[in-house]
Amino acid sequence: MAKVQLRYVAQARSGDKGNTCDLGLFAKTKEMYEVFKREVTPEKVKAHFAPLVKGEVSRYEVPNVYALKFVLEDALGGGAPSSLRTDNLGKSFGSNLLRMEIEVPDELLTEEHCIQVPPR
Repeated sequence: MAKVQLRYVAQARSGDKGNTCDLGLFAKTKEMYEVFKREVTPEKVKAHFAPLVKGEVSRYEVPNVYALKFVLEDALGGGAPSSLRTDNLGKSFGSNLLRMEIEVPDELLTEEHCIQVPPR
């Protein structure tokens, strides 16, 4: 089993509303989606974004598009108009999540299942 960054096996979209970040993680295939369900838990996402996310992280499964949706509460330093952060919007959270490492079975590290096959 290989440990790879999500950027090789997923696409992400994110945005914000007030102090909440909304994050979507998309797999290319059903097999990779099953890996995401096992590896990308709300607890791991919260730990990945520590100490930025102070509230709950909720996960919703969207199997018809092989996606996981995460809602990160109290994640943006109070929201755009009240935060002193350099980047206080949720758009950067998707790129940040793609740096998270997960374990992927070796047989799924092919062009069929990956956005870009990771170097070995």
